[in-house]
Amino acid sequence: MSSIKASALIFLAFFLSGLMELSYGQILAPSPAVAPPPIGNDGKMIDQGIAYVLMLIALLVTYLIH
Repeated sequence: MSSIKASALIFLAFFLSGLMELSYGQILAPSPAVAPPPIGNDGKMIDQGIAYVLMLIALLVTYLIH
C-alpha cells in the first residue's frame, strides 16, 4: 500500500511540474519587416507525406492482424 502511495505521489509531482511549465507561456517575436518567401513545393515535403501515409497504412494493417 505504501509503494502505491509513493508511486502516485511521484506521478503527481511530475504531472504538476509539467503544468507549471505551461504557465510560463511563450513570448512571440516581433514580425519581420519583410515577409519571408513562400514555401516551395519540394521533393522532401512530398516524400515526407508519402512516408506518413505508409506508416498509417502499416499501423492499420498491424491493428487488423492482431
